[in-house]
Amino acid sequence: MNSSDVIYMDNQSTTRTDPRVVEAMLPCFTQEYGNPGSAHQHGETASDAVERARAQIAASLGAEPREIVFTSGATESNNLALRGVAERCSRRTKQLRNHFVSVRTEHEAVLDPLRRLEERGCEVTLLDVEPHSSARAGWLDPQKVAEALRDETALVSVMLANNEIGIVQPLAEISEICRRRGVLLHCDATQAVGKLPVNVQELGVDLMSCTAHKIYGPKGVGALYMRRRDPIVRLEPQITGGGQQEGRRSGTLNTAGIVGFAKALELCLAEMNEEATRLSELRDQLWHGLSDRLSGIRLNGPAAAETDTSGGSLRLPGNLNLALGDVDGEALLLAMENLAISTGATCASTDPGPSHVLLALGMSDDSARSSLRFGLGRFNTSEEVELTVEMVASSVARLREFAQK
Repeated sequence: MNSSDVIYMDNQSTTRTDPRVVEAMLPCFTQEYGNPGSAHQHGETASDAVERARAQIAASLGAEPREIVFTSGATESNNLALRGVAERCSRRTKQLRNHFVSVRTEHEAVLDPLRRLEERGCEVTLLDVEPHSSARAGWLDPQKVAEALRDETALVSVMLANNEIGIVQPLAEISEICRRRGVLLHCDATQAVGKLPVNVQELGVDLMSCTAHKIYGPKGVGALYMRRRDPIVRLEPQITGGGQQEGRRSGTLNTAGIVGFAKALELCLAEMNEEATRLSELRDQLWHGLSDRLSGIRLNGPAAAETDTSGGSLRLPGNLNLALGDVDGEALLLAMENLAISTGATCASTDPGPSHVLLALGMSDDSARSSLRFGLGRFNTSEEVELTVEMVASSVARLREFAQK
């Protein structure tokens, strides 16, 4: 089957690279192809392109250029933040700080490094979120963070927007709590950057991970924001060698990827308000279309109309996660080869078990296994939503009929 025949609604997993981003990257392959670390003209030209992109990305996030460290993606950024803080604390500080706080619904790119830190003797506290029955399902009460902090707590890690259920967390409130106790706050903002207004100063985070391929940019490039003042955040580097980026992350810089990252973020910010409205409308069209056609389905995560204290939506505009009740999600995916969606986080696809995020909401194994995630994006249309409704509804009907025989 030709991929052009498939309706792609898995944009929380990855996004199609915008042609405008590709166009911005092309000179880096044929004209500005030098190593940014080289002293000759080709190297200086590439270095200039990297630094312009660094300044552009920093300004978009409310940061200073020197606070942006480029990585291979959000997974590396998360590892650098968590392991970098842990190793720095164990080697450089007089007070023992070996306690980390995070959330049960975090991405595995945070949870797995934390498990490895536990194996090395660190203590980890994972917080519960609002249950599946709540209109704010998946939301983290900041008071739980306050109650979990200890004198030996080194860092709290909370994602801004969840990759499976789209819940947006109260990071600004959490940061106030952490700052009062002198605890660093890391945020995995992979799903939020480019989709929601994200300003590191307003959020009050000390470390923040993001990546390009979730915002219509190239794969293989990401960034870690590292606060350089009030306080200065210092990490033990995880990749050493050439000493690039002030020794915080060695390795030849991915000039084309970095330029593409900057362009992708520029386009997202320019089109954010209009895009958020359009995706919210498509998401609601999909939800109402499916709920009208199918009995027994339920929304996973926060209600679409639920808002935070400032009036902002508690759910990402393009995210829809549904439990179909008596239909296995994997079986349904196999029955719909013309539709690209997922049953959970793509990075956890090697784990055959149900989504840990849905289980953390208190859902049963069967309910979690019956769930599907739809990720609407820039290139989806209302016509595709109508086709998706028909495809899902007819496939569910066939599977239910087969199960009754």
